[in-house]
Amino acid sequence: MPDSMSQQPPGVSIAAPRTRDFSSVSTPELAQVLAERLAIAPSDWHRLKSNRRARAGEQAAIALVYLLKDQPEEALARLQQASGWLDRSISAPPCPSHGSH
Repeated sequence: MPDSMSQQPPGVSIAAPRTRDFSSVSTPELAQVLAERLAIAPSDWHRLKSNRRARAGEQAAIALVYLLKDQPEEALARLQQASGWLDRSISAPPCPSHGSH
């Protein structure tokens, strides 16, 4: 009997896409591409700085990069940030371009 952590919500698939062949790309390179794709661009900062899903995804992807680069302490710190966004224990910092008041 599978445990509850291995069950997927209806309509959610974690199966690898079959439309491309990624065999020539290393796992760390794929993780880096994902992290770059999920990173919040400076032009989107104001719009997404409080978006919990976006911030958690960004941090989780960065955590994966660190984990694959054998830097577990850095990975754990990013996973804790992702968890904080999801459980609402952290909030967005002030915009960096506005400085401290």
